[in-house]
Amino acid sequence: MVGLNCGPFWLVKGLLVAAAVVVLAVVVVGLALSVVSYNGLVRRRDQVDSAWSQVDMELRRRSELIPNLVETVNGYAGHERGTLDAVTEARSRAIGAHGPVQQGSAESALTGALKSLFAVVESYPDLRASQSFIELQQELSATEDRAAYARQYYNDAVLTYNNAVTAAPQRILAAIFRFRTREYFQAGGKELGPVRV
Repeated sequence: MVGLNCGPFWLVKGLLVAAAVVVLAVVVVGLALSVVSYNGLVRRRDQVDSAWSQVDMELRRRSELIPNLVETVNGYAGHERGTLDAVTEARSRAIGAHGPVQQGSAESALTGALKSLFAVVESYPDLRASQSFIELQQELSATEDRAAYARQYYNDAVLTYNNAVTAAPQRILAAIFRFRTREYFQAGGKELGPVRV
């Protein structure tokens, strides 16, 4: 009789051990996937932050060129005070802007003011032929190209990050650790492209 009762006991014990191993394996795999997902979210968030730093650097560089440009134009076309003041004011707003939405709006206004300034410059052939103006124009054009690339890279990084934060199953982990979607850098209105210099 003892031999008959031992069989089911060992069978149940074996099944419990097997179930415990399966549960432990699922937990270990779940934890490993969570760590990998968390690290991926951190990596993507840091990539967005790095991309924004690049955008910010290029926009600051652009803003640093503008006083020289205004001063050069002022030397030839000082009576165009309204246009020069509009550029200076738009530059100040762009420098004071924070975050992609504010920055995008401020940069749109600055781009519009610069377009007006370059329209004024067309009326002054001596200014257009000035070596300092030509150099500033080339530097501003190169900076515009770098800023456009940086904005595109930033928006691509935001897209990748936002997809990771909102896609299942990472969405659960993102909510637990408070990963939030990021805003795109968008210029509004007619100022969607770089300034034509």
